[in-house]
Amino acid sequence: MTKVPENLAGGLPESLRGRILVAGAGVSGRGCATVLLGLGADLVVADGNADSRAALAADLCVATVDTAAVDPAEFSLVVTSPGWAPSSPLLVAAAAAGVEVIGDVELAYRLDKAELFGPTRTWLAVTGTNGKTTTTGMLAAIMAADEKRSGKRSQAVGNIGTSPFDALAASPRVDVLVAELSSFQLHWSSQLTPEVGVLLNLADDHLDWHGSFAAYAEAKAKVLKGAHAVIGRDDAHVREYADKARNAGMISADVHAFTHTEPADGEAGVVEGKLVLNNVAGHSVTLIEDVTTIEPAGMAGVLDAGAAAAAAALAGAVPRSITEGLVSYTVAGHRGEVVHSHAGVDYIDNSKATNPHAAEAAMRGLDSVVWIAGGQLKGADTSELLETHATHIKVAVIMGVDKQLLADAIVAHAPGVLTILIESTDPVAAMDEAVAAAVQHAESGDTVLLAPAGASLDMYTGMSQRGDCFAAAARRIAR
Repeated sequence: MTKVPENLAGGLPESLRGRILVAGAGVSGRGCATVLLGLGADLVVADGNADSRAALAADLCVATVDTAAVDPAEFSLVVTSPGWAPSSPLLVAAAAAGVEVIGDVELAYRLDKAELFGPTRTWLAVTGTNGKTTTTGMLAAIMAADEKRSGKRSQAVGNIGTSPFDALAASPRVDVLVAELSSFQLHWSSQLTPEVGVLLNLADDHLDWHGSFAAYAEAKAKVLKGAHAVIGRDDAHVREYADKARNAGMISADVHAFTHTEPADGEAGVVEGKLVLNNVAGHSVTLIEDVTTIEPAGMAGVLDAGAAAAAAALAGAVPRSITEGLVSYTVAGHRGEVVHSHAGVDYIDNSKATNPHAAEAAMRGLDSVVWIAGGQLKGADTSELLETHATHIKVAVIMGVDKQLLADAIVAHAPGVLTILIESTDPVAAMDEAVAAAVQHAESGDTVLLAPAGASLDMYTGMSQRGDCFAAAARRIAR
């Protein structure tokens, strides 16, 4: 739990001095409630789970969701957990009553801007359908490397690293918050304005929560409202929604871009296999001499590095620090890590690629792929992925509940690809069979890539277990 400095008690800004409803008693809700209670707020926590309410009842006023929804107008503000959809009856009732609903990150931002934790921090924000964690990690590594020069401590927060509340209350002080933000957190934000905002890419995701792709994309585009914006120039959807936000007056920012090709003025990109900045924050310089050394391997890693480099330069980091941070960065588990190499074949764990867009990004830059895929497709369309990479996929080894759907899609959109179906539903045995089949067909220069394009819960406890099983099988079988 975040400990609020004692001298801040009762220091809430005027906008937070009414009665506040915290919707949800999970980790996010408890964190918000703890901070608000420490600041002297009048609050109620609503949750549908009796055990969750009971755990807080000794310290806080708690209520059922139905009770809180009866008269939401008694509250001046609702702070919701990010997972609560806009269609949740309590939040619908609050909106109908004219009560503002915000999320946990928005609350942290407002408390910071009110200087309740000392002078205001610098916020750097990263979002996108895929690559958020890697880009945020790269950017945090760069800002940490630049601390030696700037004297400013940085911390990765949000969906990566620590809670923004913990970072705000940290001692010694954290000066720069590098925030990985989801579409949910951005939907429930209004004042959040990062110094630098990064929009990596956009593809169908969480449409059941947002209601439409347009609503999802518009939430993501909120990250571009700050002083500087960085967008993925190679992504048509990103360009479209950045233009819409600009035309609607949402963006007054200095807009820069990153690309896997030669960069235009004000962009990061690749020239003759080198990662470069072309007049970003006044820097025109080579950062990485050989982009194939960037971790994670492949085009997705190069794009993430370009995004992080541009954002860091705009945040004031010097080129030497950018290079140092990118070179020192090691990929988080299951996000493109080379887990084994044998006989000229790399085995890459990208179990985090739980949708076709992420799988497509994982394949970029790989010439000959033995692809291990499958799981829960959740109705996602794999046609673009298959058509784009039909000539790069040597063999597809498919497992999981929707394996036949994916096999049928391969026949329709990549008919030349050899397809092997794994019938076992035992998590370890199925992965062993998949890797054994991949080893049989992989030759020197190939990449065996776990990038499932589907969720994992049909067979595994999560994407981490799936990736761990792949890594263990690769090391055991390919030798």
